[in-house]
Amino acid sequence: MSRVGRMPILVPSDVEVTITGSRVSVRGPKGELNYSFNSGMGVSLEGSNLVVTRSSDDKQQRSLHGLTRSLLANMVLGVTKGFEKTLEIVGVGYRVVKEGDRVIIRVGHSHPDEISPLPGVSLTVEGASRIKVSGIDKQVVGEMAARIRAIRPPDAYKGKGVRYAGEQIHLKPGKAGRAVGGLVS
Repeated sequence: MSRVGRMPILVPSDVEVTITGSRVSVRGPKGELNYSFNSGMGVSLEGSNLVVTRSSDDKQQRSLHGLTRSLLANMVLGVTKGFEKTLEIVGVGYRVVKEGDRVIIRVGHSHPDEISPLPGVSLTVEGASRIKVSGIDKQVVGEMAARIRAIRPPDAYKGKGVRYAGEQIHLKPGKAGRAVGGLVS
Protein backbone atom coordinates (compact mmCIF):
# COMPACT_ATOMS: atom_id res chain seq x y z
CA MET A 1 0.00 0.00 0.00
CA SER A 2 1.28 3.48 -0.85
CA ARG A 3 2.42 5.42 2.19
CA VAL A 4 1.26 8.71 0.71
CA GLY A 5 -1.89 7.32 -0.89
CA ARG A 6 -3.33 5.74 2.24
CA MET A 7 -3.15 8.92 4.36
CA PRO A 8 -6.54 10.64 4.66
CA ILE A 9 -6.94 14.30 3.69
CA LEU A 10 -8.55 16.48 6.36
CA VAL A 11 -11.20 18.71 4.77
CA PRO A 12 -11.79 21.99 6.69
CA SER A 13 -15.34 22.97 7.57
CA ASP A 14 -15.43 25.85 5.07
CA VAL A 15 -14.52 23.58 2.11
CA GLU A 16 -17.15 21.73 0.10
CA VAL A 17 -16.15 18.58 -1.82
CA THR A 18 -18.36 17.11 -4.58
CA ILE A 19 -17.52 13.68 -6.04
CA THR A 20 -19.19 12.60 -9.30
CA GLY A 21 -17.71 9.35 -10.59
CA SER A 22 -14.04 10.08 -11.25
CA ARG A 23 -14.56 13.87 -11.21
CA VAL A 24 -13.86 15.78 -7.98
CA SER A 25 -14.83 19.39 -7.37
CA VAL A 26 -13.45 21.32 -4.38
CA ARG A 27 -14.94 24.69 -3.45
CA GLY A 28 -13.53 26.93 -0.72
CA PRO A 29 -13.17 30.56 0.33
CA LYS A 30 -10.59 31.34 -2.39
CA GLY A 31 -12.34 29.63 -5.32
CA GLU A 32 -13.17 26.32 -6.95
CA LEU A 33 -11.00 23.60 -8.54
CA ASN A 34 -12.13 20.62 -10.64
CA TYR A 35 -10.16 17.58 -11.69
CA SER A 36 -10.89 14.24 -13.37
CA PHE A 37 -8.92 11.32 -11.96
CA ASN A 38 -8.20 7.89 -13.38
CA SER A 39 -11.27 5.64 -13.23
CA GLY A 40 -9.29 3.01 -11.27
CA MET A 41 -8.95 5.40 -8.32
CA GLY A 42 -11.76 5.57 -5.81
CA VAL A 43 -12.27 8.86 -3.96
CA SER A 44 -14.71 8.95 -1.06
CA LEU A 45 -15.65 11.45 1.63
CA GLU A 46 -15.77 9.79 5.06
CA GLY A 47 -16.85 12.32 7.65
CA SER A 48 -14.45 15.24 7.27
CA ASN A 49 -11.74 13.17 5.53
CA LEU A 50 -11.11 12.43 1.87
CA VAL A 51 -9.87 8.88 1.31
CA VAL A 52 -8.28 7.55 -1.91
CA THR A 53 -8.44 3.84 -2.71
CA ARG A 54 -7.28 1.86 -5.72
CA SER A 55 -9.08 -0.92 -7.54
CA SER A 56 -6.14 -3.30 -8.00
CA ASP A 57 -2.47 -3.80 -7.18
CA ASP A 58 -1.06 -3.58 -10.69
CA LYS A 59 1.84 -1.22 -11.32
CA GLN A 60 -0.13 1.63 -12.88
CA GLN A 61 -2.71 1.69 -10.08
CA ARG A 62 0.02 1.70 -7.43
CA SER A 63 1.81 4.59 -9.12
CA LEU A 64 -1.40 6.64 -9.45
CA HIS A 65 -2.48 6.07 -5.83
CA GLY A 66 -0.08 8.53 -4.18
CA LEU A 67 -0.34 10.97 -7.07
CA THR A 68 -4.12 11.16 -6.79
CA ARG A 69 -3.92 11.77 -3.05
CA SER A 70 -1.28 14.50 -3.48
CA LEU A 71 -3.32 16.27 -6.16
CA LEU A 72 -6.43 16.20 -3.96
CA ALA A 73 -4.47 17.53 -0.96
CA ASN A 74 -3.12 20.38 -3.12
CA MET A 75 -6.65 21.20 -4.28
CA VAL A 76 -7.91 21.43 -0.69
CA LEU A 77 -4.91 23.52 0.36
CA GLY A 78 -5.26 25.78 -2.69
CA VAL A 79 -8.89 26.73 -2.08
CA THR A 80 -8.20 27.46 1.62
CA LYS A 81 -4.76 29.16 1.70
CA GLY A 82 -3.58 29.39 -1.91
CA PHE A 83 -0.06 29.06 -3.30
CA GLU A 84 2.60 31.65 -4.08
CA LYS A 85 6.10 31.80 -5.48
CA THR A 86 8.44 34.76 -5.28
CA LEU A 87 11.00 35.60 -7.96
CA GLU A 88 13.96 37.95 -7.57
CA ILE A 89 15.60 39.91 -10.38
CA VAL A 90 19.35 40.32 -9.84
CA GLY A 91 21.54 42.51 -12.04
CA VAL A 92 22.57 46.11 -12.65
CA GLY A 93 19.76 47.91 -14.47
CA TYR A 94 17.40 44.93 -14.26
CA ARG A 95 13.94 45.94 -13.05
CA VAL A 96 10.28 45.06 -13.15
CA VAL A 97 7.20 47.30 -13.44
CA LYS A 98 3.49 46.45 -13.25
CA GLU A 99 1.11 48.01 -15.79
CA GLY A 100 -2.50 46.96 -15.31
CA ASP A 101 -2.54 43.18 -14.96
CA ARG A 102 0.64 42.78 -17.06
CA VAL A 103 4.21 42.87 -15.82
CA ILE A 104 7.03 44.44 -17.82
CA ILE A 105 10.52 43.08 -17.16
CA ARG A 106 13.75 44.75 -18.29
CA VAL A 107 16.62 42.26 -18.05
CA GLY A 108 19.18 43.35 -20.63
CA HIS A 109 17.32 42.41 -23.82
CA SER A 110 16.95 44.91 -26.65
CA HIS A 111 13.26 45.26 -25.77
CA PRO A 112 11.28 44.95 -22.54
CA ASP A 113 9.52 41.61 -22.00
CA GLU A 114 5.77 41.82 -21.29
CA ILE A 115 4.12 39.04 -19.31
CA SER A 116 0.38 38.51 -19.04
CA PRO A 117 -0.76 36.25 -16.20
CA LEU A 118 -2.28 32.86 -16.92
CA PRO A 119 -5.96 32.45 -15.96
CA GLY A 120 -6.32 32.00 -12.20
CA VAL A 121 -2.94 33.63 -11.41
CA SER A 122 -2.21 37.10 -10.10
CA LEU A 123 1.13 38.88 -10.39
CA THR A 124 2.25 41.52 -7.89
CA VAL A 125 5.44 43.57 -7.95
CA GLU A 126 7.32 44.39 -4.75
CA GLY A 127 9.90 47.11 -5.22
CA ALA A 128 11.82 47.10 -8.50
CA SER A 129 13.22 43.58 -8.27
CA ARG A 130 10.62 41.15 -6.84
CA ILE A 131 7.62 39.47 -8.45
CA LYS A 132 5.10 37.47 -6.46
CA VAL A 133 3.03 34.87 -8.35
CA SER A 134 -0.06 33.68 -6.48
CA GLY A 135 -3.14 31.59 -7.18
CA ILE A 136 -5.17 28.58 -6.03
CA ASP A 137 -3.85 25.98 -8.50
CA LYS A 138 -0.32 24.84 -7.59
CA GLN A 139 0.45 23.63 -11.11
CA VAL A 140 -0.55 26.91 -12.79
CA VAL A 141 1.37 29.00 -10.23
CA GLY A 142 4.51 26.92 -10.83
CA GLU A 143 4.08 27.13 -14.61
CA MET A 144 3.76 30.94 -14.50
CA ALA A 145 6.83 31.27 -12.25
CA ALA A 146 8.84 28.98 -14.58
CA ARG A 147 7.85 31.06 -17.62
CA ILE A 148 9.02 34.26 -15.92
CA ARG A 149 12.32 32.64 -14.86
CA ALA A 150 12.90 31.36 -18.41
CA ILE A 151 13.07 34.94 -19.75
CA ARG A 152 16.58 35.32 -18.28
CA PRO A 153 17.78 32.34 -16.18
CA PRO A 154 20.61 33.10 -13.74
CA ASP A 155 24.03 33.46 -15.39
CA ALA A 156 26.56 30.79 -14.39
CA TYR A 157 29.42 33.29 -13.95
CA LYS A 158 27.91 36.41 -12.34
CA GLY A 159 24.52 35.14 -11.12
CA LYS A 160 22.57 37.86 -12.95
CA GLY A 161 19.05 37.06 -14.07
CA VAL A 162 15.68 35.95 -12.71
CA ARG A 163 15.75 33.42 -9.87
CA TYR A 164 13.37 31.97 -7.30
CA ALA A 165 13.58 33.58 -3.86
CA GLY A 166 16.10 31.63 -1.81
CA GLU A 167 17.51 29.74 -4.83
CA GLN A 168 21.23 28.97 -4.47
CA ILE A 169 23.24 29.71 -7.62
CA HIS A 170 26.58 27.90 -7.88
CA LEU A 171 28.91 30.24 -9.76
CA LYS A 172 31.71 29.01 -12.01
CA PRO A 173 35.19 30.39 -11.25
CA GLY A 174 35.82 31.99 -14.66
CA LYS A 175 39.16 32.58 -16.40
CA ALA A 176 41.09 33.55 -13.26
CA GLY A 177 40.46 30.11 -11.76
CA ARG A 178 42.07 28.46 -14.78
CA ALA A 179 45.38 30.37 -14.53
CA VAL A 180 45.86 29.29 -10.92
CA GLY A 181 45.73 25.63 -11.95
CA GLY A 182 49.12 25.80 -13.68
CA LEU A 183 48.09 26.30 -17.32
CA VAL A 184 49.87 29.59 -17.83
CA SER A 185 50.54 30.49 -21.47
